[in-house]
Amino acid sequence: MENMAGNFFLVGLMGAGKTTVGRALARKTGKTFYDSDHEIEARTGVRVATIFDIEGELRFRDRESSVIADLVRMDNIVLATGGGAVLREENRQNLASHGTVIYLRAGIDDLLARTQHDKNRPLLQIANPRAKLESLFQERDPLYREVADIVIDTSQQNVNLLVCRLLDQLQPPSSGNRP
Repeated sequence: MENMAGNFFLVGLMGAGKTTVGRALARKTGKTFYDSDHEIEARTGVRVATIFDIEGELRFRDRESSVIADLVRMDNIVLATGGGAVLREENRQNLASHGTVIYLRAGIDDLLARTQHDKNRPLLQIANPRAKLESLFQERDPLYREVADIVIDTSQQNVNLLVCRLLDQLQPPSSGNRP
């Protein structure tokens, strides 16, 4: 599966599996993996949650847009974006114009189970994280669908099987063995 052309950009809510699937997809395709949140942390020297606390969500989104604009211009990468990256039109345009966008979609129960013990999810450090996930899903699902070339369900999926299914969808149709 190596030498698949182009970049792959993963979008979806927190807990959908963007980082896990992204790493596996990068390994299978010989591409370099990036996570936009990790890049922000590397550039600032602090955790995303700290940026949210000190600077607020708006300033974090500014940093996120800058990092995405830099990363999408690289070649041969798999990029896991933050769950809210699609909120900005400039990010959706950057992603759509520089690679194949894959929406990893999961049900609320799966998202909640995957994120409930993670203290690095600033938007979920509230009394009712389920209600917050439902609200985020309602707001963002149309934006994920708008930008996505491929939508794949990650609910109750084995990562390797999921990546194999994804690779099948990413493969160009074969032209057969005609002379």
